[in-house]
Amino acid sequence: MRNKLNQFGLIVVGVLIGVAVSLNYSAVAQKPAVTMPLPVEELRAFTEVFGRVKSDYVEPVDDKKLITEAINGMLTGLDPHSAYLDQEAFRELQVGTQGEFGGLGIEVGMEDGFVKVVAPIDDTPAARAGVKPGDLIVKLDETSVKGMTLNDAVKRMRGKPNTQITLTIVRKGEPKPIVVTLTRAVIKIQSVKSKLLEPGYAYFRVSQFQEHTGEALARSVEKLFKENPGPMRGIVLDLRNDPGGLLNGAVAVSAAFLPAGSLVVYTDGRAEDSKMKLNASPEHYLRGRLKEDYVRKLPQEIKTVPMVVLVNGGSASASEIVAGALQDHKRAVVMGQPTFGKGSVQTILPLGNSTAIKLTTARYYTPNGRSIQAKGIIPDIPLDDGSTDRAALKLREADLTKHLIDNIKEEEKAKAVAAAKQQYNFTPAPRPKDVDEKLLRPGPGEIVSAHDYELNQAVSFLKSRGATKAAAN
Repeated sequence: MRNKLNQFGLIVVGVLIGVAVSLNYSAVAQKPAVTMPLPVEELRAFTEVFGRVKSDYVEPVDDKKLITEAINGMLTGLDPHSAYLDQEAFRELQVGTQGEFGGLGIEVGMEDGFVKVVAPIDDTPAARAGVKPGDLIVKLDETSVKGMTLNDAVKRMRGKPNTQITLTIVRKGEPKPIVVTLTRAVIKIQSVKSKLLEPGYAYFRVSQFQEHTGEALARSVEKLFKENPGPMRGIVLDLRNDPGGLLNGAVAVSAAFLPAGSLVVYTDGRAEDSKMKLNASPEHYLRGRLKEDYVRKLPQEIKTVPMVVLVNGGSASASEIVAGALQDHKRAVVMGQPTFGKGSVQTILPLGNSTAIKLTTARYYTPNGRSIQAKGIIPDIPLDDGSTDRAALKLREADLTKHLIDNIKEEEKAKAVAAAKQQYNFTPAPRPKDVDEKLLRPGPGEIVSAHDYELNQAVSFLKSRGATKAAAN
C-alpha cells in the first residue's frame, strides 16, 4: 500500500501563489501511457483547424504555441483542477516542495475567466492585506486577467521578493473594486502553530498540510501537554482557511487524534491504482526515509480529550479530509461554516519533455462513505460567518465552472444540520456586530485574537455539557 501511495502522486490543493502545490517529487506518478483507439474524424477536424490557423490567422503563430494551447484547452475543459504544466510550471512545482519562494501567499482557482481566491495563507502578504476567500481578482497591475490562463496569472503574481504588484479585486457586498498593492515575499509557511489558551485548553492551528506537518503537530502536542499544569480538558484544532496540501499530512494529523488503524479516507476512480484506503497507520503517513513513528509517542490523552474542529469556506481538500474523519469517528465536533467541497484527487503525470499534466483521477470519501466533492463537510454546529451579504464568503467548489458533480440534495444538508442541533445541546452566542476587522486578526507575535468569535465559541462549547456528550459518543 505504501508503494502505491508513493507512486500515486496525490495532491489535495489547488494552485498556490507563493506556496506551491505541496507535492514531494518522489511521489509524482510514473505511469505508462495507455494506448487507446484514436477518434479519426475528430483528429481530422483538429488538423484542419490547425492548418487554417497556420495559413489564415492574422499573424504567424508558432507550432509549439498552438499545440500547447490545444493541450491546455483539453485539460482545462475537463474540470477546474486539471491542467497542463509546462517546463517552468513543472519546475516550480518541484521547487515548491521546499516550501519557500517569492510570492503573495494565496490559493486560487479560475472562474468565468477571472482568478478567484480560495483562501489566503497565514502570515503572508495577501493575508496581512486583508484578501478574503471569494475575492475575484480582475486586474494584475494594469493588465486585465480576463483571457489569461490560471498558470499565466500565477506567473504574474509570483516574482522576486520585495517587488510589488497591484491587485484589483471585486468583492461581493462592496460597491467599488478594491485596489491593493502587495509586496512579494519569500513565503515560509509555518504549517502548525499552537498555544495554551488557558490551563486545560490547547489550541492547534494547521494553515497548510506540508511534508513535515505531522511531525510539527506532534512536537506542538508534546510541548503543550508538558506546559499544562493539570489535566487537559479540551482541544481546538483550527483548520479555517486551510487550502489543503499533502495527503500524508492529512493522514498524520488525523492519526494524532484517532485510535491506531482507524480509516481516515478512501479514494475511488476508474484506474485500479486510484482505489485506496488510508488508515491511521505509520505506513500511510510516514514518508521517505523517516522511520520514527512520532504519532506513537504522543500522550494517550490526545485520543480522548474533548475536541472541536473549526472550519469555514476556505477549508479545502486535505483539511476537509481531516474534519470528515474526526467527525465520522465522533472524535470531534465540527464547528463553523460548510467547507469548500474539493473532494477530487489530482495526480501529477510527467511527460517526456520535462512537462507534466495534473489530472483529476479519483474522488475522496470520508470513513462513512460521504463524498466531499461539491458538498464539503457540514459542521455539527453552524456558526454565523459575520457577512451581511450571505453570498459574500460562500465561494465553494460547487460554484466553479465544470466542477465534478455529485448528486447532493439540499434537503440532505438541512437534515444534517437539524440532526446536529438536536445532538449537541449548545446554542452559540450571537456574533458581535461592528467589530473592527483589524481586531479580528492576531497582532504581531500573537497566535490568535482575543476577539476571535469562532474560537471563543469553541472554547465555550468545550466548557459546556456538550463537550461531555461529544466525548461519550
